[in-house]
Amino acid sequence: MYPYIPNTNDDERKMLESIGVNSIEELFNDIPEEVKLNRELNLNKSMSEIEVKKYLINLATQNKTINDLTCFLGAGAYDHYIPSIVDHIISKSEFYTSYTPYQAEISQGTLQYIFEYQTLISNLTGMDVSNASLYDGGSALGEASIMASNITRKDEIIVSKTVHPDSRRVLETYAHVQGLKLIEIDELDGTTNLQQLEEKINENTAAVIVQSPNFFGIIEDIEAVEGITHSVKKTMLVVSVDPISLGILKSPGELGADIVVGEGQSLGIPLSYGGPYLGFIATKKKHMRKLPGRIVGQSTDVDGKRAFVLTLQAREQHIRRDKATSNICTNQGLNVLASVVYMVTLGKKGLREVATQSITKAHYAYDKITATGKYKPLFDKPFFKEFAITSNVSGEKINDELLKENILGGFILENSYPQYENGVLYCVTEKRTKKEIDTLASVLEGII
Repeated sequence: MYPYIPNTNDDERKMLESIGVNSIEELFNDIPEEVKLNRELNLNKSMSEIEVKKYLINLATQNKTINDLTCFLGAGAYDHYIPSIVDHIISKSEFYTSYTPYQAEISQGTLQYIFEYQTLISNLTGMDVSNASLYDGGSALGEASIMASNITRKDEIIVSKTVHPDSRRVLETYAHVQGLKLIEIDELDGTTNLQQLEEKINENTAAVIVQSPNFFGIIEDIEAVEGITHSVKKTMLVVSVDPISLGILKSPGELGADIVVGEGQSLGIPLSYGGPYLGFIATKKKHMRKLPGRIVGQSTDVDGKRAFVLTLQAREQHIRRDKATSNICTNQGLNVLASVVYMVTLGKKGLREVATQSITKAHYAYDKITATGKYKPLFDKPFFKEFAITSNVSGEKINDELLKENILGGFILENSYPQYENGVLYCVTEKRTKKEIDTLASVLEGII
């Protein structure tokens, strides 16, 4: 591996002498000659630090990021503004190794921000309790399905096709290995087909899973879904949400949800080429012992001062394996902290402002793009910050033309929903300006 390993010949000689062999080759005597490479590795010569830095910069500049492009792409990962204080706090050295606190009670700082995170997520979703986080929105959906099955002792999960396609694929994997039967409900004009839901739900249904705003950006009729779901005894309603939308929409808890999940990337976490992100899950107090992972609780120490502890660790090393919950507790610690700093910095008014600006600007863009008649709305339903547009031009061609103008176009729907040929899903967050939206509409008009 020389020159990538910085040991000198003298270093190698001393190490070989200390272990009593004459050469590095002797270390591999047990390996048959016919499977050895018997030549030097095909590696370039070593470079100086200056050369390496220049090489890496040249590689990096081949990428186009949201710093170079105006982003109108969403579909589960969103270009929201991240206050500078978020990076300032999470860059402090004591947070670099944010990890599951195995020596819990000496990790008071880590336990405190996890406790604050749980409190904030519970308040945001309108639920009683949250766990210490999951990997992403997809894993949260999978864990919610297992949780619902364990509570109801039923083995069928109904999920709407308006739920994010990637999350449904993760859910399919979870269901397969857990022996759960997964039933998908078709979408009708961009929302869950309620008639089909009524037909499919039965006494074996453990949970009904919907997303609102759904993948198309449309706000689902959760009250109607709740009525159908709870018409069957013990069946649970799982709602996946965009946390930013809860700045202005009713919380799932108010609408009768039993478990709330979602992707927390929009809470102060950068796009980062797709991850790592942050899944959240929250539920009612009576179901808290079935939550995966662990929960941080508040107590007092021997001096009567406020202290934090790990509680309800229903892991297989703590209780009988058949009663254990999912051991998905290597929480996304640094992302949890980022979301806490983001939510506390914005507060209720700030989160409402982000949601209000997003929905206002999205509707302005929708009106501007469809005004000429060259582009038509794919659906006629209330939406939050994403909307679907169709035309007689393919999504690939449109996005290629937008890219020439340094605009990152929308999500091409036919990749996940073949029935919507030429459909494109656009996203507008609070970061987009009127000028940027007007430019998008102008470029789109010129394509046709």
